[in-house]
Amino acid sequence: MDIEFANKEYLFLLLLIIPYILWYVMFRKKTEPTIRMADTFALRRAQRSWRVRLMPVQAVLRVLAFTLLVLAMARPQKHNEWEEQTIEGIDIMLAMDVSTSMLCEDMGSGMRQRLSRIDAALRVAAEFIAERTNDNIGLTFFAGEAFTQCPLTIDHATLLQLLQQAPSYMGTGIIIDKTAIGMGLSVAVSHLEKSKAKSRVVILLTDGSNNYGEIQPLMAAEIARSKEVRVYTIGVGTDDVASHQITIGGVTQQLLLPPDIDEETLRKIASATNGRYYRATNADELSQIYSDIDRLEKTKLEVMSYSKVRDVYQYLVIGAIIALLLEILLRITVFRRIP
Repeated sequence: MDIEFANKEYLFLLLLIIPYILWYVMFRKKTEPTIRMADTFALRRAQRSWRVRLMPVQAVLRVLAFTLLVLAMARPQKHNEWEEQTIEGIDIMLAMDVSTSMLCEDMGSGMRQRLSRIDAALRVAAEFIAERTNDNIGLTFFAGEAFTQCPLTIDHATLLQLLQQAPSYMGTGIIIDKTAIGMGLSVAVSHLEKSKAKSRVVILLTDGSNNYGEIQPLMAAEIARSKEVRVYTIGVGTDDVASHQITIGGVTQQLLLPPDIDEETLRKIASATNGRYYRATNADELSQIYSDIDRLEKTKLEVMSYSKVRDVYQYLVIGAIIALLLEILLRITVFRRIP
């Protein structure tokens, strides 16, 4: 258990004790009342009473009270002993496809048959983030271009808010409606490059194949491998033709999209980075995939940390008050002087 002072500058006031002690020793007697006597020979051999001998106790009590008050002003804090804790030491970037094909409603299962790919991805990703309370997690969106929606952060509440903004980029013309897997992966990896975590991971989710961007997926995978970043790839969507609605010029149209997942490339990305490739055809399978990744990525770090900090100045204030009251009590009783 350690004691630290939050306001150390107040400790300099203790230096005022030095001039007080010097005054008490050298000049105090000159300020006390005196009696003129013709001859002090009879008093020279007289023994001093116990009251006279104990009179310096008053000065000691004053110094003690002042010292305790100064220490209280410095705000001492008690730290519990160092505790060894085990935490997860992982930085994770989520790279999520936000092209319009992710609006296809083919991920439903059970009671909810109509569920879009993006809705399933957002729901499961939010559950995953909620379970990783000790990890830094960031978010990258990609379609025809890639951008960082949220850098690595432990503020998961903000991260979840930014995650739910994914639909606002889809089919609105804000970003090019293509699929740049290589760009999405490279942007995610760039945020992990300077990470000091023991394990660095990218979870890349897409429902298509790379058809845009300056960086090819396998080139991005090599970059990830060179940075010792492990990549888990997830292909979402059924193997059948899927559809989603799109509004053009005020007219709503139903678009039919054949399956377009480049599973071979996704497998190669995962293999090159010592990760895994997963295939999800419904929300339940996607949830199970994230649970599997959650189990795989459990790197334990032993860290030392304080568990609690507590102010203890109250005890010093009480001690100072007791010392001051005791000094006053002795001065008006035992050590009372006349005049």
